[in-house]
Amino acid sequence: MSEVSSTSEAVEPVVDGATDRLVALKEYLMHHVGNSDSWRIPYVFDVKFEIPTFSLHALMLLITSGLLIYLFRVVYRHDAKVPTGMTNLLEAFVLFVRDDIGIAFLGEEDGRRMTPLLCSFFFFILTLNLIGLVPIFASATGNINVTAAFAVITFLFMTVGAVFKNGPAGFMQAFIPHGVPWPVLIVLVPIEMAGVLIKCMALMIRLYANMMAGHMVIAALMGLLVMYGLVALPALVLTCGIYVIKLFVAFLQAYIFTLLSAMFIGQIYHPAH
Repeated sequence: MSEVSSTSEAVEPVVDGATDRLVALKEYLMHHVGNSDSWRIPYVFDVKFEIPTFSLHALMLLITSGLLIYLFRVVYRHDAKVPTGMTNLLEAFVLFVRDDIGIAFLGEEDGRRMTPLLCSFFFFILTLNLIGLVPIFASATGNINVTAAFAVITFLFMTVGAVFKNGPAGFMQAFIPHGVPWPVLIVLVPIEMAGVLIKCMALMIRLYANMMAGHMVIAALMGLLVMYGLVALPALVLTCGIYVIKLFVAFLQAYIFTLLSAMFIGQIYHPAH
């Protein structure tokens, strides 16, 4: 009995230590993807700053806004005849959004007019996604309220914007397909109207779920290292691979949200097409 008890006493601190590390990892993950009134800087400093006036994700939105303002008002050279460096990179993205998303799905006139909105979607979501990959920052796009705000903007352009562009009659015409018998329209028109809301909800959930899932997968793999130590070292290789994929997903999700927003708005603005 004494041998068994001594063995259990020797093992217990190791288990408790691994459990404590796992709890710490869980707390960091929830702080990273969840919203709070404090900002924790982990690892080397491991300090926590209280945010008295707004939330952590609101702070991430302000940081992103400041960074984009700095990039496009200070770094970006508006007077450059031949763009170079960061100006060339940013301009390439702007032209891609304008030509391959805006004009492609909204037409020449509306595409150019909507380019500022589409570029705002693309760069804002992309920057939020990228800073969410930095451990000292939080993932604001892992918050469904943030993605819902983006989706609401798209919804307003699909409804209020379409009424201003085509008038109330033209707006309603977008829900009435040509050549469909009127008895079918009794069922089809409400479905088409509900489809506007469903599309925006899909935008909201798609961005939120993809960004949240990536962080969960990384945390699960890191949890193996916390629990099993060097035995689970191959999980570190998988974590690095997932991190690279997350970097690609950060660009992909910004592109998809912008693309689908342009596509949905274009369907309402130009129902004949």
